[in-house]
Amino acid sequence: MSTATATTTPPTGTPAGSSARAPRRPAARGRVTGGLLTTLTWILSLGFFFPVLWMAMTAFKQENEASSSPPTWFFTPTLDQFRAVVGESGTYVANSAIATGVSTVLVLLLGIPAAYALSIRPVEKVSDVLFFFISTKMLPVVAVIVPIYVIAGQLKVLDNIWTLVVLYTAMNLPIAVWMMRSFFQEIPAEVLEAAAVDGAGLLKTLRSVLIPMVAPGIAATALICVIFAWNEFFFALNLTASQAATVPIFIVSTMTSEGLFLARLCAAALLASLPVILAGWIAQKQLVRGLSMGAIK
Repeated sequence: MSTATATTTPPTGTPAGSSARAPRRPAARGRVTGGLLTTLTWILSLGFFFPVLWMAMTAFKQENEASSSPPTWFFTPTLDQFRAVVGESGTYVANSAIATGVSTVLVLLLGIPAAYALSIRPVEKVSDVLFFFISTKMLPVVAVIVPIYVIAGQLKVLDNIWTLVVLYTAMNLPIAVWMMRSFFQEIPAEVLEAAAVDGAGLLKTLRSVLIPMVAPGIAATALICVIFAWNEFFFALNLTASQAATVPIFIVSTMTSEGLFLARLCAAALLASLPVILAGWIAQKQLVRGLSMGAIK
């Protein structure tokens, strides 16, 4: 009784032993391409981050080291610039905190009902209303500063922090309405029908159902409003003097024609950026979820 031994022969035109090597070439090429892209991404990221790093390093130098040419790479860190900045910036930080916090709260209080009306309960001519909101951002700020200055002068509210609160609210409200409208549109209609069946009214539905569902989007909107209001410079420069000046005005005030100011300027800029950086870091999860809402259908 004989047994037949089955032999496997490679396909015609394919050398024996090469079938296991062929799939490795695309995988190796993909790893090389991925490594190059990763390296390029790190180089670009470091290039964008380098000015911030240089600002942070300069803030810990003495003025003569900060202004030296060629630059001083090795130095003894000092906190003198931060002590000087912290001792003089109390009023400016308080003004910025009030203007930013109150205006952001007002934007949310006004923007959430408006976004609800323009998405879930649309009013007539929604497109016209939305265009009106966004058209207010098309006019350059410098084109309206003169009438705003005249009106504020007539009302005797120049150098008043509440003037900035009103202006920052008007500045951020159109963007907030557009953003939150897109978040509300992602809510399924079945959720609203279920709330109506349970007997929930308009305010209860908005407070107990809709706002918790779009909380990440609201957090993202609030953070963007905080960034815009905290960094705003033009209105604060032209409408305030000493009582209502904000942090950006303080940063500019460190630049003088007498003596060196680079290290102190970097210290002031670093401290001014820390609140926004910390707020973004704390709310990064909500920020990513909010900005990605509606990206996938």
